[in-house]
Amino acid sequence: MNKKLAIGGALVAVLLTALVVVAQQDKSKRPSPPAQATWDLGGGKSVTVDYSSPRVKGRKIYGELVPFGQVWRTGANEATTLVTPVDLNVGGTTVPAGSYTVFTIPNKDKWTLIISKKTGEWGTDYPGQSSDLARVDMKVSTLPSPVENFTISFAKAGMGADLSIDWETTRASVMVSKK
Repeated sequence: MNKKLAIGGALVAVLLTALVVVAQQDKSKRPSPPAQATWDLGGGKSVTVDYSSPRVKGRKIYGELVPFGQVWRTGANEATTLVTPVDLNVGGTTVPAGSYTVFTIPNKDKWTLIISKKTGEWGTDYPGQSSDLARVDMKVSTLPSPVENFTISFAKAGMGADLSIDWETTRASVMVSKK
């Protein structure tokens, strides 16, 4: 009888553990769920940015939660990635076709977009300047109303697109075009 109880208890423990693991793998249930920005280039090609989208939740974001003047993971959870099937011009800098990790350095009046050649990091693991492909200045503006969900987006502009990062009351943006 004791043996059957022990086996039954062990099976329940294994099932509960399996349920917890499955629930953790469902990234859409995270406090900062996955999101994607896509720029359609036509011909079945697109540039994508995959990121996790944290929420403001009543916090002061820039200058406090995200310090000014320090490399920031630019989102939450896994590192933010940029994948492009074509060579790009990002703020005047050539970015060859490929996969990259994106970081930023927020400041009150100007941001720096860091495009890292090293991929596969967890979001907080900036590999250092030696892995940078490029550092590009981003324009900063104040949004007309607060944005609760951290958002990265592309908006058609001329022959390219504006890549924008919106959160709280701040927008950081840079022009992107095909090379």
